[in-house]
Amino acid sequence: MAEYHLYCFAQSGNAYKAALMLELTGCDWGSRFVDFFNGETRTPEYRRLNIMGEVPVLVHGDVTLSQSGVILDYLAERTGKFGWHNDAERRDVLRWLLFDNHKLTSYTATYRFLRTFVKEPDPAVLEFFRGRMSNAFSVLAAHLAENNWLLGRRATIADLSLCGYLFFEDEIGVNFAEAYPTIDQWLGRIRELPGWRHPYDLMPGHPLPGA
Repeated sequence: MAEYHLYCFAQSGNAYKAALMLELTGCDWGSRFVDFFNGETRTPEYRRLNIMGEVPVLVHGDVTLSQSGVILDYLAERTGKFGWHNDAERRDVLRWLLFDNHKLTSYTATYRFLRTFVKEPDPAVLEFFRGRMSNAFSVLAAHLAENNWLLGRRATIADLSLCGYLFFEDEIGVNFAEAYPTIDQWLGRIRELPGWRHPYDLMPGHPLPGA
């Protein structure tokens, strides 16, 4: 039996953040497919596991954690990898995790969901979320123009968090090489990390039935 169990599905960029961390750090982990598109996260059974009704959920012995940022923080402490060297770095990691959850992932994930999985989304709503997503990309691109990684010289969980939805580039309709070359180069560096895998290769549930 695996040491870590991750409740996830392939289309979830938030679950990918945790799955990628587990894979890159060589953890003994297994996935438990969550049937999100057929409503599993809204069932009483799943809500008993996570009252927020979201993925990912990480189970490690007696520890059950939800929210990708918390899971990344926990795994950085457990594995001693992709973490911080001092308190100042930890605050910087936290700064980028909060930016990701509030600005980058929140808008990117919503835009991608509407664009890819919703039939006939409202064009005005799509345009609103695309604009917010683009603003977040501009902030990230500007920072990466001066830094190879979010904290400068090495990858941390901040990088693994912010990249979570960006490997679905076809589904969000962004050509990073043309529009945000510094982000494209950063994603290339992440792809070169030993053990990197695309979310659709790392987690169960792709392709969707009938897709």
